Amino acid sequence: MVSYKRLSPEDVQFTNAAASEEAPVREEGKDPEETERPLLPRRPSCSATTALISLGSLLLLVCGLWLLVTIFWLQAPSNSVPHRAPPPRGSPGTGGGDGGRALPEPQACGVVPEAWRFDCYPERGVVVTRELCEARNCCFIPASSSPPALGRNGVPWCFYPPGFPSYSLVSVNATDLGQTGTLVKTVKTYYPKDILTLQLGLLYETDNRLRVRITDPSESRFEVPIAVPKATEKASSPAYSVELSNEPFGIIVKRTSTGAVLLNTTVAPLFYCDQFLQLSSSLSSQYIYGLGEHRSSFLHDIHWNTLTMWARDVAPTELTNLYGVHPFYLAMDEGGTGTAHGFFLLNSNAMDVVLQPGPAITWRTIGGILDFYVFLGPDPTSVIGQYLEVVGYPAMPVYWALGYHLCRWGYGSSNATWDVVKNMRNYGIPQDVQWNDIDYMDRSLDFTFDPTAFSTLPDMVKDLHSHGQRYVMMLDPGISSVQPEGGYWPYDEGLRRGVFINHTDGSTLIGKVWPGLTAFPDFSDDVTHEWWYDNLKRFHDKVPFDGLWIDMNEPSSFVDGSTVGCPDTELENPPYTPGILGGLLRAKTLCASAVQKTSSHYNMHSLYGLLEAKASARSVRHIHTLKRAFVISRSTFPSQGQYSGHWLGDNRSHWKDMYTSIAGMLTFNLLGVPLVGADICGFSEQTEEELCVRWTQLGAFYPFTRNHNSIDQKPQDPPAFSPAARSAMKQSLLLRSSLFPLLYTLFHRAHTHGHTVARPLLFEFPKDVRTYGIDRQFLWGKSLMVTPVLDPGVDYVVGYFPQGLWYDYYTGDSIRSKGEELRLKAPLEHINLHLREGAVIPTQRPNTTLFVSSGQPLHLVSSLSEDGSAGGELFWDDGESIDTFETDQYAHVVFTVVKNTMTSEVLHDHVEASYITVETASFYGVKMEPTRVMVNSHDAAFTYRANQVLTVTDLGLNLSQNFTISWI
Repeated sequence: MVSYKRLSPEDVQFTNAAASEEAPVREEGKDPEETERPLLPRRPSCSATTALISLGSLLLLVCGLWLLVTIFWLQAPSNSVPHRAPPPRGSPGTGGGDGGRALPEPQACGVVPEAWRFDCYPERGVVVTRELCEARNCCFIPASSSPPALGRNGVPWCFYPPGFPSYSLVSVNATDLGQTGTLVKTVKTYYPKDILTLQLGLLYETDNRLRVRITDPSESRFEVPIAVPKATEKASSPAYSVELSNEPFGIIVKRTSTGAVLLNTTVAPLFYCDQFLQLSSSLSSQYIYGLGEHRSSFLHDIHWNTLTMWARDVAPTELTNLYGVHPFYLAMDEGGTGTAHGFFLLNSNAMDVVLQPGPAITWRTIGGILDFYVFLGPDPTSVIGQYLEVVGYPAMPVYWALGYHLCRWGYGSSNATWDVVKNMRNYGIPQDVQWNDIDYMDRSLDFTFDPTAFSTLPDMVKDLHSHGQRYVMMLDPGISSVQPEGGYWPYDEGLRRGVFINHTDGSTLIGKVWPGLTAFPDFSDDVTHEWWYDNLKRFHDKVPFDGLWIDMNEPSSFVDGSTVGCPDTELENPPYTPGILGGLLRAKTLCASAVQKTSSHYNMHSLYGLLEAKASARSVRHIHTLKRAFVISRSTFPSQGQYSGHWLGDNRSHWKDMYTSIAGMLTFNLLGVPLVGADICGFSEQTEEELCVRWTQLGAFYPFTRNHNSIDQKPQDPPAFSPAARSAMKQSLLLRSSLFPLLYTLFHRAHTHGHTVARPLLFEFPKDVRTYGIDRQFLWGKSLMVTPVLDPGVDYVVGYFPQGLWYDYYTGDSIRSKGEELRLKAPLEHINLHLREGAVIPTQRPNTTLFVSSGQPLHLVSSLSEDGSAGGELFWDDGESIDTFETDQYAHVVFTVVKNTMTSEVLHDHVEASYITVETASFYGVKMEPTRVMVNSHDAAFTYRANQVLTVTDLGLNLSQNFTISWI
């Protein structure tokens, strides 16, 4: 790789030796006319008197160019292997080179490898010609891949040359939290409204968190209105070093322990225009995760992969911007060291994120500021915890949220819905929550129910409650604007309070959704939150719902912009539009110029789902007297996990959709939204019995488990299938119910420490590079590995077992793996689960609702390491009160096994623990058959099987009291 401008050692400012006062950058020897020169050398004009000389020179030039290209081709690395970025230009040992002067054309362009070409003409729908490219003073070299018209995700033919003008760092000051600097640019770009002077802020917030802000010092710009921590003192022992390049400006961030370069923005020019901000950097490796919401593999493809971010209502589709926006990535460092870091751009405007095989990344956004964080980890789990320290830890879910949810669009009536619930009870199939889609409403109007077809809805909800079950209803944000005056309180009262989003002339913006013409609440206004609560409370008085499903909140509209169009402004038609579906910011949503209290919709669009979830969670908590809120949202943004969970949208009844749901689930666990799952059996199209059985098995291990399908499709609830399929589904759901104590404890860890619930294998085995691309298996926590069947017509599955000792969860049979793939039996009624050595997991006797099963006795399962040790924990509270951990209203019990003895230690006691007993305990991997087992020093009955499983039964131990189980 060649950086876009060669730097000399004098051009690099090392910030770990920060100056205590302003230090202007030396500009000795600078040509005063340098900034007036063309960006690329001018070509000399031809003359008839020199024709013969020119012809001879041309022949020599062609031969010379052929020789240079041949030499370069022979020496260039293969494109199949990611290129390595060189040391930052100007670092010790790189030499001074040409002192920052651009290489002459064409050599300057020819030395840039394809993998390190940064796109100078990223606009869609344009056939990039040499003339267009050179009008931007960029290099034009056709690549060996797709032509420009098809090159959206290919090697750019038009790219920045070495020496392309960028900003210079002209001064640096030390501050209490880090450094501040001034960036100046003298040459304007090809986008309008360049901001030629910028303020740089480096904030050493913690030892593992660096924040960088690049802002306009002369004019305030939009900043994302979410709360982030404010550092009060500079990190004392940072795990990172920061170097600043002066000319051109760039930031290089290194891990101090290894010297690994995590961020190097000297690879391409910085752009900072009013509606076009662009920052590029090298990446430490090709292993990049996060960057939601997109349908893809868990490990992103870095081969010219453009990920567009702008919330959009569209069924999950590859290479398309979907419902949510999450500009955060986790990167594994190169070399299998197991170290990782993270990067978060705090920006809500429409953007493209471009991954290329350098490896490198480009952030290209059309508004706001450049405000980003680097998280040092050093392991993947720590990176996610550090990210969530900034955007907020996820809320602790109410206990019944972790049960089985059932829904469909098209039940048609409350009685038909009720019949499904009764069938589930009759077959003894677990169900905690019943939902209704939009068809429960009267003419699709929010806060109503159909007085004819759903007349018995209040009675059905009452019946659910009497059986320990819950009810969740759907709400869309669009409020009908065409009901008779005085006949629809939500709209009339909304107009009176001024809660709706407006056009620039102050009139209410009208779109079109399910009820017809609609207005859209502005959830950036606290007045709207109060209005939303009042509507929910009025409806709850009629139908006592327990949770909310907020849909269509990108926000979605069936018309582009509004029923009267949108004004022709720079907000509607920016100089650059990222690759969003539909090609326009207003496509199937509101006008970008629409006015909200906080800012324009241009800035606020992708925040809509987050702000609606915040209003909804607050309202539900208030309605239910400060109990935990249950909200599931389609559109999401960083910090979403504090207010809601997420389902992965309108998927299809395809095997591929089932497979990609694992990547979606794992990605949202990285993004701080662990309460996540996909529509089991698929939403649209007709499912198949085998697919639905396999999907129910997988779905039993989604953190959020819901079966949901579309109108006009056949029923796909478990009773709708054959006895064999129904039995397989029932066993999967009972299995999930039995694992509730483990799952609940994992959510506690997510809430208090920012841990993942559904966890990629690479998090627990970060030095095993073979785990980096695995998204057909996953873990619950650190110990329970799930290997589902994801293909039709098979009775086996191949799973990867990282090095170590593993146990079949059901039998305790052991597997010693060297780090290898194994073929596992998987008949239709079976999903493979394995326990990692060294774990103690609490399980519970299952029942048809968590209301019942959560009071049942515990069974402890220990998977012993080679040395006979194991450990685990249990968090327990009343399951629904808010802030139980924060107010000490909980029990926390730790289990350890060492030297043939299990010890239970109550670290924090609460009355809830006294209601639970430990009934049995199993120990996998007991190498010799015991002659005696003692519980609290008293002899106890036990069994021992040939596969080295010891089981102790009839314990009757109170969870709130310490105990020991030992054997000799």
